[in-house]
Amino acid sequence: MIRIFTCGGTIDKVYFDASSAYQVGVPHITAVLAQLKFTTPFTVTELMRKDSLDMSDEDRLHIRDAVTKASEDRILITHGTDTLVETAQFIGPIPGKRVVCTGAMLPGSMQNSDAVFNIAFALGVLMNPLKDDQGFLALAIGGGVFDPFAAYKNKELGRFELRE
Repeated sequence: MIRIFTCGGTIDKVYFDASSAYQVGVPHITAVLAQLKFTTPFTVTELMRKDSLDMSDEDRLHIRDAVTKASEDRILITHGTDTLVETAQFIGPIPGKRVVCTGAMLPGSMQNSDAVFNIAFALGVLMNPLKDDQGFLALAIGGGVFDPFAAYKNKELGRFELRE
């Protein structure tokens, strides 16, 4: 069983009005999982609908508490990319939990979004059979698996990279 926590961010943004504004909407992940024909049992829990730039440490504590209290040992977190690294660092590795965080550069509802790929890729990382009792924590996005303590979002190039 997998627990999926949604936090909002671009992955869940929807076109809002005639002024070309977007706002965080209903989590997109259930539709993505249906499209992928994902058969592993999962539960989706919406923790919040926030742009990651609006996230506070109180929000991050709420996420970490939810992960810690979850009965499942495999956790996927969908989150905005602007502060994905900060949230993952705040969560930190949790003994007995395999936590993978992902997001998207374009809303999941858009045709050319990276959401479907990133979610599928993150699930592949999450389903890896390797066990780590000390806890596993990674960002899985854009085809890369990143240690959140060594990665950053290169906003100019629109991708995640390792710090030098």
